[in-house]
Amino acid sequence: MNTINSNKRLGLPNLGLGVGLRSKHFPYLMKNNELLVDWFEIISENFMDNFGYARHVLKKVREQKPIVMHGVSMNLGSKDDLNFEYLKKLKELSDFIEPSWISDHLCWTGFANQNTHDLLPLPLNEESLKHVSNRINIVQDFLEQPIIIENPSTYLQYHSSTISEWDFLSEMVSNTNCGLLLDVNNVFVSATNHEFDAKNYIQNLPHQNIVQIHIAGPTDCGNYLVDTHDKPVPSKVWELYKLAQELTGGVSTLLEWDANIPDFPDLVKELHKAKNVLSGIIPSEEIQKESFQHIISNPIDL
Repeated sequence: MNTINSNKRLGLPNLGLGVGLRSKHFPYLMKNNELLVDWFEIISENFMDNFGYARHVLKKVREQKPIVMHGVSMNLGSKDDLNFEYLKKLKELSDFIEPSWISDHLCWTGFANQNTHDLLPLPLNEESLKHVSNRINIVQDFLEQPIIIENPSTYLQYHSSTISEWDFLSEMVSNTNCGLLLDVNNVFVSATNHEFDAKNYIQNLPHQNIVQIHIAGPTDCGNYLVDTHDKPVPSKVWELYKLAQELTGGVSTLLEWDANIPDFPDLVKELHKAKNVLSGIIPSEEIQKESFQHIISNPIDL
């Protein structure tokens, strides 16, 4: 394991530079012993109840590299009861993989036992802060480990919100001692869409609880930036990444790329730009523009 640094409060390692484990790359990963990255992140739901070829690939990769489990269905912001059948399967997968940590999102994903398969924003106020904090504590007790919570990309704000997102996350951490997965692309997308200062957001987080950083490429759809994960990381996101790494002292980096996925060696080249960024060399990459209709027609390989 490439342990460069540790999170100050949670004792979790800096795994280095990683990418998502995607089915497109299974043939490459099974044929090559040199995997070119320090670690992999999986979408937890892709491997639950999956005991076929994907589980075989996961087992081989895990024998060589650390794995982080990243979920999209914990539904922490919903008024629905927590789904303990889901959490049981999550724990069973964790027992098999022994991941470095388990993460999910500050969002709700469904209501009345229906999963929307989307990461939906919640109002940021004292009531929702208490609700989410309580649910995080229950989940952490059930899983017997701290969980890592990611900030979402958002396209709307609630009139009932009374707390900034960075203050909400800070209070949530104080209430639960969970970790944070800082997605600097999501910060950039939301800051652009809602006209707040992305650097101020990052500067006001509890840096000692940030365990991991996501980087990705969004799409300019005119009135909004959309978090598409299908393009190179733009210069402005790299700048936020550099700031975040300076403030945290160095944490695990994950390049997200979920549609129009490049071949594995090309994906690794994009990831390794992070080394130059930390040396002060920011890649010159503009935000690409597309119509929203084109985006929703693209398949996503989660």
